[in-house]
Amino acid sequence: METNFYNRYARHYGPLLSLGLPIIIGQLGIILVSFADTIMVGHYSTDGLAAASFVNNVFNLVIIFSTGFSYGLTPLVGRLFGQSDHSGVGRMLKNSIAANSLVAVFLILLMGILYLNVERLGQPEELLPLIRPYYIVLLISLLPILLFNAFKQFADGISDTVTPMWILLLGNVFNIFGNWCLIFGKLGCPELGLLGAGISTLASRILTLLIFACMFFFSRRYATFREGFMNSRVNRADFRTLNMMGWPVGLQMGMETGSFSLATIMVGWLGTLSLAAHQVMLTTGQLGFMLYYGMAAAIAVRTSHFLGQGDMKNVRYTASAGFQLILMMAAVVSAGIFSFRHSLGYLFSDNAQVAAMVAQLVIPFIIYQFGDGMQCAYSNALRGISDVKPVVLIAFIAYFVISLPAGYLFGFVCGWGLTGIWMSFPLGLTSAGLMFSWRFHKRIKK
Repeated sequence: METNFYNRYARHYGPLLSLGLPIIIGQLGIILVSFADTIMVGHYSTDGLAAASFVNNVFNLVIIFSTGFSYGLTPLVGRLFGQSDHSGVGRMLKNSIAANSLVAVFLILLMGILYLNVERLGQPEELLPLIRPYYIVLLISLLPILLFNAFKQFADGISDTVTPMWILLLGNVFNIFGNWCLIFGKLGCPELGLLGAGISTLASRILTLLIFACMFFFSRRYATFREGFMNSRVNRADFRTLNMMGWPVGLQMGMETGSFSLATIMVGWLGTLSLAAHQVMLTTGQLGFMLYYGMAAAIAVRTSHFLGQGDMKNVRYTASAGFQLILMMAAVVSAGIFSFRHSLGYLFSDNAQVAAMVAQLVIPFIIYQFGDGMQCAYSNALRGISDVKPVVLIAFIAYFVISLPAGYLFGFVCGWGLTGIWMSFPLGLTSAGLMFSWRFHKRIKK
């Protein structure tokens, strides 16, 4: 029995961890910056924390969508790399940069329209002077994010997950240092509060893009891919393939994040303290999500490799092994958050009411970890086998038909307030995970 389990699942743990851990470390760096932003802004002012909650969650929608769109590059690069077609990899990267740039322009225009109507979204009036300038700075940072994503997914696709990790960690250190200087006015810098956090984030995103671009165009490591990049053109076939892969994944991830962002608007109807507590738990929740998605990205790469070899058994075993690893992570995350539930809020704010609200949200947070892990694992397994069209419908049903109406029902009709809104998240994430898993196993059987 032990040998059978090893042959099916456990032997995949090592390769998945080897690919996934650098991605996870890079993701944890992003979480560290998010924690640092929230902690520094929260200790600067509660109003700043509430304004950051609104703006960050609105932008999380387009940032996660854009990240999902760029994920379409990874399995395409992975297959070309497996065939030793390095020229094709460089060509695909060039087309990805073009596609990501157009998506960035579209998102900037879309978010610009939302900015012009931000006062109509029912947020507390006293927060608008803080929301507006912070919003503009994050709007400018969208283009560097999308261009960096193109380089990162290229590197992941060729199994070089370590380089993006180090670049992200360097950018994170720069961001935290910039926060300290610009939020509180240290080392002769102006004291800008929440706006300072936004400027530091923008600068770090530009820095990471420049570092990765310089490495690609000037280092020996990428010389063979660079040749294909320089000698190729943006072409209709590759551009179309990237869009066919990218849009469904982006929409799936965007709808998931959109359900949280729209829930944030509902939380704003409950007031500033609820928004602040909501932001603390969302920031904490990103810890689990980034861990799971780092491992899930490794699932996508490994399943795409086995698909290219026509080895459907190992496609299935890899997805199952990856989900098992994610469940182990979920157990550790849940135990840690539960243990510190009463002190967690005080890490981000000195307000006792905010800390009490945060403690109440820990239970629905723990409940949705299983569903979050499952939907991460199997949505990426579907991406690895290029079966991405169904994920859009599944995401719409899970997050907009199930989760959002449940949040309004529990929060306002039943009168459960902030905790009620959060009780809808396990319903949406678990239903998505079950449907993704069903679709994956149905597809594999064929």
